[in-house]
Amino acid sequence: MSVTLDELDLALLSALRTYPRAGALELSRQLKIARATVSARLRRMEESGVITGYGPDVDLGRAGYPVQAFVTLEIAQGALEQIAQELEEIPGVVEAYATTGTGDVLCRIAAASHDDLQAILLLLNHSTAIDRSTSVIALTTVVPHRVMPLLAQPRERPASRAPAFRPEPG
Repeated sequence: MSVTLDELDLALLSALRTYPRAGALELSRQLKIARATVSARLRRMEESGVITGYGPDVDLGRAGYPVQAFVTLEIAQGALEQIAQELEEIPGVVEAYATTGTGDVLCRIAAASHDDLQAILLLLNHSTAIDRSTSVIALTTVVPHRVMPLLAQPRERPASRAPAFRPEPG
């Protein structure tokens, strides 16, 4: 289900990105709106799947996994379900996406060393469903994962129905 986010929703998401440990009371103080409004908005965004979790963001490099690579897999026709199951069994696969183009699946791999990365790549190549794999090692993060610039870009948004909320002039 797609949800249309208004200015208050964006302000809440932005405040949560800045202060991820803030509770509803603190968020209501920051945004100058009722705590019940904050709670209701957060619940709506959680139930609709816009907010997918509150876990900590983890820097894999600082957590002991400084080697990261992107691996493109070309898989056998109809083997996506098998590959998904196999990838989930490999702890170093931190995310994977079915894609269009020459590759079928794009994986992000994290490893403690180049030797560990090679072991994961060799493990992937043992799969009977993978026809070919191509990997590139990430050197540095140029733009970290982010969503707020996309969500906050100018577009037609409904007005907030929270009477006390006044968006920052922007």
